[in-house]
Amino acid sequence: MGFTDKDLQQLSEKGISENKVRDQIQTFKEGVPFVDLDKAAVPGDGISKFSKEQELGFVAKFDKSKGGKSLLKFVPASGAASRMFKALFNFLDTYDPKNESLQSYLERTEDKEIKVFSEGLEEFPFFKMIRDRIAGQAKSKDEEVYLLVKEMLSEQNLNYGFYPKGLLPFHNYGEYLATPFEEHLKEASLYAKGKDTAQLHFTISEQHGKMFNRQFDTVKERVSHATATSFNVGYSFQKSSTDTIAVDLDNGLFRNADGSLLFRPGGHGALIENLNDVDSDLIFIKNIDNVVVSQFLKEVADSKKVLAGLLLEVQSKAFEYAKMLDGNNIEGKQLSEAKAFMEEELNVRFPENFEGNSIGDQIEILKDKVNRPIRICGMVKNEGEPGGGPFWIRDRNGNVSLQIIESAQIDMDNNKQVEILKSSTHFNPVDVVCGVKNYKGEKYNLLNFVDPKQGFITEKTKDGKELKALELPGLWNGAMAYWNTIFVEVPLITFNPVKTVNDLLKPAHQFK
Repeated sequence: MGFTDKDLQQLSEKGISENKVRDQIQTFKEGVPFVDLDKAAVPGDGISKFSKEQELGFVAKFDKSKGGKSLLKFVPASGAASRMFKALFNFLDTYDPKNESLQSYLERTEDKEIKVFSEGLEEFPFFKMIRDRIAGQAKSKDEEVYLLVKEMLSEQNLNYGFYPKGLLPFHNYGEYLATPFEEHLKEASLYAKGKDTAQLHFTISEQHGKMFNRQFDTVKERVSHATATSFNVGYSFQKSSTDTIAVDLDNGLFRNADGSLLFRPGGHGALIENLNDVDSDLIFIKNIDNVVVSQFLKEVADSKKVLAGLLLEVQSKAFEYAKMLDGNNIEGKQLSEAKAFMEEELNVRFPENFEGNSIGDQIEILKDKVNRPIRICGMVKNEGEPGGGPFWIRDRNGNVSLQIIESAQIDMDNNKQVEILKSSTHFNPVDVVCGVKNYKGEKYNLLNFVDPKQGFITEKTKDGKELKALELPGLWNGAMAYWNTIFVEVPLITFNPVKTVNDLLKPAHQFK
């Protein structure tokens, strides 16, 4: 497959090598293999569950040790709010209050989302503010609902569908409305603060940069005063070099109307590059829309401290063994202890023939296994929410490891795999604490621990033509495939995402 000079110039401008594109095209041709689930990770077998006393010990460990550590909260925040308002956009297109009552519309369409929205209208954080904006315009209650939605979404008015989700009003505190961005600042003050300063890094869309800066200028004094914390906030964008090539259904290059190659964003897996660019001893990862009102903050923060305290405890042991292995003066008993630690506390699995290797080879295998970034991932009990889950999987070489797997990675035509999926008891809320340095304080190159075979191929259309697109391995999926992984059960209160506008009616988003 040949590239024109113009193609090569386009690749150069995006910072993408020709070989990278050829590799991606080969992936389209070969397809992305399904993962091979070995079994679900459950409490006692892949998911740790701690007593209250143990949790308090981890919190104390973190609080005592954090003074000597650099801390960072990393928040993927590039998502636009358009999906959140999908049902409301449809309502605007299909309902005319002048010709139909809201009740007859609901009966005709059986639109459950609009029914919940209209019945809970006064509980939404933005209700009073928007009602004041449209005061006197509505001739009936039904028309008021319509005009409220129109005021929220139309481009000439609030245009919430264009907003990044992180800058929408999520919580009503009476005196002010709080965005997820502001709530993340408050939360960070409880566990991502050094002496007086909390460090946060948001990955955002370039077009929203000024909006985030304005929001920070608006809220920083209020939040700093309330939390006795200064905030150091950084931003980054998804890199153009992480975009992936699009192909037609025959795996040929898909071109735009002007003849240029079509590239598409690589999905949240591209953010492993952004994560690789930040430098901190402990990094907390949490999605932008997963926030709570202030009365639940302490419980959420304590849960984060449990994960961080566990990370510090396990990491200190891993560092001792890594240092010992580097010295090459390790004895047989110590070798067995190092292996047992990795199996029991880091969930590392070794090949059956490990003991058949020479002592020198065993040391090299142990070195490889222990010298990896560590992630502690909170897992919540599955109550029917969509999202990835924790599993033991077997890779192409027969190696078993703990992974967060999405349903799209599983062969739904394989009954055995589907049964394993159904036996899963927990799912991934994206609640991660990362240790990304070795015992010498050197930062790992996180790009070395990605499994490129855990991406996704999807079918899309452009200008009426069908195409295939490639998503990179997800940030907490294949992008962290070769990390050492520990799953921990965390309380349900730690998971409160706002996927649709009606999620704002849930207790975690209602300030009392």
